[in-house]
Amino acid sequence: MNTSVRPAAVAGMFYPESRAVLGRDVMQMLARARQEQVLRPKAIIVPHAGYIYSGPVAASIYAPLSALRDTIKRIVLLGPTHRVALNGLALPASKAFSTPLGIVPVDQQAVAAIADLPQIIVSEAAHALEHSLEVQLPFLQTVFGDFSLLPLAVGQASPESVAEVLERVWGGEETLIVVSSDLSHYLPYAAAREIDAQTAQHILALDSTIDHQQACGATPVNGLLLAARRHRLLARQLDLRNSGDTAGDKARVVGYGAFAFLEAEHDAH
Repeated sequence: MNTSVRPAAVAGMFYPESRAVLGRDVMQMLARARQEQVLRPKAIIVPHAGYIYSGPVAASIYAPLSALRDTIKRIVLLGPTHRVALNGLALPASKAFSTPLGIVPVDQQAVAAIADLPQIIVSEAAHALEHSLEVQLPFLQTVFGDFSLLPLAVGQASPESVAEVLERVWGGEETLIVVSSDLSHYLPYAAAREIDAQTAQHILALDSTIDHQQACGATPVNGLLLAARRHRLLARQLDLRNSGDTAGDKARVVGYGAFAFLEAEHDAH
């Protein structure tokens, strides 16, 4: 188990399982995304639904990061658990993650840096079927090429305990923190737009009191917002849509947002 590779669990469901089709689809989404100036964030929030629904929103923040391909070498990736209840933040036992686009090694230095924290556990079960982390990997592989990964499946935890983990692995310009979260779930289109706009204002204000009705990944989001406030990062909204805007009907939608967190000198405003 300790030398294992965690296989792709949701290829063929959330995104194509064919390497060629997946590579083409991700490249097309990135190409269609509105191109910003070069974006150099310390952290981002991206959605994690099926690619036909949230892929264009995710692409809106991944596309402007392509200029950092030779800079970003470590991804700290946090997402909520959907299938396994747990307390704390779970590392995998696996040493690498697999997608149709290849293998991503788990960063053992980063693992060692947080292993002593009481909120950190090791749970292969928490990662085995979890899509919130996996769906980010093909985008990350396409945009950044070679990098190491610190994957954390987040269960019940305080914003402070999440922020404490982030501080340990904050790193420099080689490290990008990625928090995977959708916004509101299964509301009518107009109601979702209103609530998601309010949630976006909380995120932009670095207000770490978001609840799970506003964002399924509220726990890692709040931890990031707390850390961002301490580091005086500036938040920017790159996209805010829902499944009714992309590929779903408007009766029951899921909200998606793309947000970047930048050091003051890297804010392009």
